[in-house]
Amino acid sequence: MSELNEKVQKALKYLRGMESTAGEKGYYVCYSGGKDSDTIRVLCELAGVKHELHHNHTTADAPETVYHVRSIPNIIIHYPKLTMWQLIVKKGFPPTRLTRYCCEYLKEHGGEGRFKVMGVRKAESPRRNERYDLISVIGGKAQALQVMADNLDCAYRVTKEGLVMHKDDGAARMFIEQCYRTENVHTSLNPIVDWTDEEVWKFLKYYGVDVNPLYEQGACRVGCIGCPLAGGKQMKREFARFPKYRQIYVQTFDRMIAASKENGKFRQTGTWQTGEDVMRWWCGDDPRQITLYDYELIELSAVREEDLADIYKEDTE
Repeated sequence: MSELNEKVQKALKYLRGMESTAGEKGYYVCYSGGKDSDTIRVLCELAGVKHELHHNHTTADAPETVYHVRSIPNIIIHYPKLTMWQLIVKKGFPPTRLTRYCCEYLKEHGGEGRFKVMGVRKAESPRRNERYDLISVIGGKAQALQVMADNLDCAYRVTKEGLVMHKDDGAARMFIEQCYRTENVHTSLNPIVDWTDEEVWKFLKYYGVDVNPLYEQGACRVGCIGCPLAGGKQMKREFARFPKYRQIYVQTFDRMIAASKENGKFRQTGTWQTGEDVMRWWCGDDPRQITLYDYELIELSAVREEDLADIYKEDTE
């Protein structure tokens, strides 16, 4: 039996084994529109477990992602009260690597009181390697640890944000049943947490899954356009690919500056006078050295086909 087949069988075992703890509605499957989300979606179908597919519309996803999500049968799409653009104006500054309020508000909500299934994988980043395992409990650390001490007798690891377990057994089920409905606690089953990129692609190819078309265009990630986690070079490449989104961001930054001046919170730094100033700073450029025309020279049509893979290569390491 191949290593991938073994991981598939384990994932199916986990999903079936923990289903009884998921309540009447079944699992709350977090679906983003990426390859990992498609993998857990298919695994839930293969396992025959009761589940619901939920997608949080960020308002900053690429059109290809939006259309792909809408093509999924029975998908439940949640729309935010505030768009990305309204959120930036309200906060008074753009999201950054260290202050990703957009993720918290637009993506990492929903499923309260539900047992989630997520497509997170350790291979994606050092942070996810620390934060997630087969079963992850984020938030409510004090309550979770108290239940752990009173009722649980299995291997676990404490993190800065909660705790994680790498075993699916009776003790783990007892823990989940008592904790995942706790206020401010987000408990998830992560069936592909130890899968590699190659294994995800092999799985999807084997089952003939239609994935987000952005991958066929060379993308390695399909998150929000302009995500600061991608790095300045990637951000500018994405804005070259989607110039209308760049225009919307700049207009939003203009409104952000105007709103900050009105409420007296604007800082006269000498650099953030216009939305273009903010955009250049956001992408890691010195606004005193780069002009608006530099951005206008970037045209996707000028990019050679062999360079497409590099355009969307994630540079977060």
